[in-house]
Amino acid sequence: MGLEGAPQEAITAWAAHGNGENSKIGIVLVHGFTSTPSVMRPWAEFLNNQGFTVRVPLLPGHGTSIAELENVSWPQWPAEIEIQINQLLKECEKVFLCGFSMGAAASLHVAARYQAQLAGLILVNPMIHRKNVWPTAVKVAARFVKSFGTAGSDIKAGDVTQWKYDRTPMRAAHQLLCLLEETRPLLTRIKLPLLLFRSATDHTLPASNSEIILREIGSTAKEEVVLHNSYHVAPLDQDQKVIFTESLRFFAKIGT
Repeated sequence: MGLEGAPQEAITAWAAHGNGENSKIGIVLVHGFTSTPSVMRPWAEFLNNQGFTVRVPLLPGHGTSIAELENVSWPQWPAEIEIQINQLLKECEKVFLCGFSMGAAASLHVAARYQAQLAGLILVNPMIHRKNVWPTAVKVAARFVKSFGTAGSDIKAGDVTQWKYDRTPMRAAHQLLCLLEETRPLLTRIKLPLLLFRSATDHTLPASNSEIILREIGSTAKEEVVLHNSYHVAPLDQDQKVIFTESLRFFAKIGT
């Protein structure tokens, strides 16, 4: 579904201060490619209701028009995440980073450089490679094809809407591949505790993405939770409560 008719709160950044002891724990939740903060909003609201201080940024080029996305360079995505982390560090004692799909790749890129400032990572159906798709080839194709249609939202639940672009600029697809290419070599540097959620059935990304991350990341404390009742957009799907409760367990385990 495109953004026509999307409520304003679905396509804008969202932030809320916590309360009680958990207010000193900050959490950044990062949406995926062509999507909007609405994918992470229910999770963020749940965590905020538990007292945590949360931020759900709108990544550059998203939530507006594909023309905006076409003009974005990949470093702008991790840069926006860094802004959110730095804001939380002013008021929080610990900061966690949670990323979905491409948002997970951008989060990993940041994590490799912000380890001293972060307490842990949560990834949901993360993206780290696109098999047999090369940045150079897509860059060349962008000279001839401006954009391409995207598939509908990969959600098992039939009554859920994901607000996202219905087309992808070819130039933005090239920038996405550049992000992945730049991020994968950084995995060995990351030593942070990791919780990774992977849907058993994902029509958007193959399981090889999660397998690569779990194999190549430098973290010694890493755990995978397989979601059996959700497709790719798991934060909005039928295993949503699993993500919510397991993330709470993860925060407690790290020592909130």
